[in-house]
Amino acid sequence: MKLPVLSIRARLLGWSGVLLTAVLAGFGVTAYQLERTQALGRIDDELDRRLARLQDDWRGSVPPVGRGPGGPGGPGGRKSFAGKEGKRGPRDGEGGGPRDGEREGTRGTVLFKLTPATAALFADESAAAFYYAAWRVGGAEGGRSPNAPKDIPAPTEAAWGQRFARTRGEWREHYYFTEMGDCVLTGIALGGTERATRQFGWWLLAAGAGVLAVGLGGTWWIAARALRPVNDIGATARRIAAGNLAERIAAPDAARELRELAEVLNSTFARLEAAFAEQRNFTADASHELRTPIAALVTAMQGLLARDRSGEEYRETVEACLRTVQQMRRLTESLLALARLDAGQDTPRHDSVDLADVARASADLLKPLAEQRKIILHVETTPTELRGDEQRLAQVVTNLVANAIHYNRDGGEVRVSTGVEGREGREVWLRVADDGHGIAAEHLPHVFERFYRADQARSWNEGRSGLGLAICKAIVDAHGGTIAVTSTVGEGATFTVRLPRGET
Repeated sequence: MKLPVLSIRARLLGWSGVLLTAVLAGFGVTAYQLERTQALGRIDDELDRRLARLQDDWRGSVPPVGRGPGGPGGPGGRKSFAGKEGKRGPRDGEGGGPRDGEREGTRGTVLFKLTPATAALFADESAAAFYYAAWRVGGAEGGRSPNAPKDIPAPTEAAWGQRFARTRGEWREHYYFTEMGDCVLTGIALGGTERATRQFGWWLLAAGAGVLAVGLGGTWWIAARALRPVNDIGATARRIAAGNLAERIAAPDAARELRELAEVLNSTFARLEAAFAEQRNFTADASHELRTPIAALVTAMQGLLARDRSGEEYRETVEACLRTVQQMRRLTESLLALARLDAGQDTPRHDSVDLADVARASADLLKPLAEQRKIILHVETTPTELRGDEQRLAQVVTNLVANAIHYNRDGGEVRVSTGVEGREGREVWLRVADDGHGIAAEHLPHVFERFYRADQARSWNEGRSGLGLAICKAIVDAHGGTIAVTSTVGEGATFTVRLPRGET
C-alpha cells in the first residue's frame, strides 16, 4: 500500500518532535540518574558521619573481652559472626548488673553508652529516621536503637578497620569492624529518598512534556509562517495558470531564498505573458496579412466572372492572381520557417563555412536588383571561417542586403564586409550598411519583431511581409550569435551580425 505523502509542515513537525524528544529524554534520564546518585551520596555521607561517632563511642564504652592484639579477631584477623564464638568473657547482661555508665535496653540487652553528640544524631526514633545496631564478637547483639528493624542480619566475614556499605531491600546500611572483631552498623530506610527521587522524576517528565508541547507549537507556528509565502506563490501560480497572466507574485517579507524564487517565477511569467501576447499578435498579424491577398484574389475572380472578357484581359487577371498567390506562398514559407525555428525543429548544421564566400555569393545574386536602382555594391571581405549552416547564413545575408537595397535611395551605396575579432579571434562578424533614409530611433527596438514595418504605408504591392528581419534574428540566435542595428535618420542604417567561430 502506498503511504500518503506528508506535507512539508508535517515533516518539519515530525522531525523536530523526534529530535526534541530524544534531547529531552537524554537530559531527563541523565538528570534523574544524577539526582538519584547525589541523593544516595548524601545518605552515604550522613551514614559515614554517624558510623564514625558510633565507632568512637563503642571503643570508649565497651571494653575488649578475651581479645588481645595477637588473638583471633585482633589486628589483621577475620571473624565470622555465623561461626563459633570462641573464648570470651560473659555476655553482656550475664552476671552482675550493668556497668557504670551503661543502661539497659527494652529487651534486657545492655546498650553501649552514647555521648550526647552521638545521641543527638539518633534523636528521631521514627521508622524513617537513622538507626544503629552493634554486635559483639561471635554475633552477640551489643545494642540497637529503638527504631532499628528487628530482622537486621549481622554482617558476616569482613576485614577490620574498613567501612562497608550495603543495600538491603529498602534499607541502606554502613558498618564497621573494630580491631577486636566487634561490629557497629548504622542505616536508614530509603523510602523517603525513593519517593523524593520518583517525585523528581515525575517533575522532569511533566517539565519535558511541557517543553515538548511548547517546542512543537513553536515549530508549527514557525513552519506556518515560513511556508506562508510558498502558499501565496502557489495560489498566485494557480490564478496565472487559470488565465490571469498579468498577475505577479508579491513576496516582500519572505526569506531571501523565497524572494529569489518569486523573482525567477515573476520573470518566467513575464516572458510567458510576452510569448502569449506575441502569439496573439502574430496570429492577428498573419490573419491580417493573409486577408489582404485573399480579398484581392476574391475581387479579381469576381470581376473576371462578372462579364465576358477578352483573352488579354483574362491573361492580365490570371497573372495578377499568380503574383498574389506567390506572395502568399512566400509568406506561408516564412511563417513555417519561423515556427520550425521557434520549436527547435530546424536546428542549423555545423559545417565549415567561410562567411566571406557567403557574403560575396549573396551580393552577386542581388547585383541585378541593385543595378536597377543604380545602387553601388561594395564587398570588402576577409576569410572568416566558422562552423554553421551555409544555407541559413546565406538567407541572413541575402535578407540584409535586399533590405539595404530596397530601403536605400536611388544611386546610393551598400557596403558588405566581414571580419574576425574577439579574444583569440573566436568571433566573426558581418556588417551590411547603406546610406539611405535610415530608421527613426523609436522604431529601432522593434525592427526584429514579426510583421513590424517602420513605414506602415508600405503594402503588399511591394512584396514586403515584415518577416525578413525576424527570420534573420531567429537564424542568428540558433547559431548562438547576435544581430544589432544602428541608424541615423537621413544617413542610413548598419546591421551587424556576430557569430561564434566554433571548432573549425
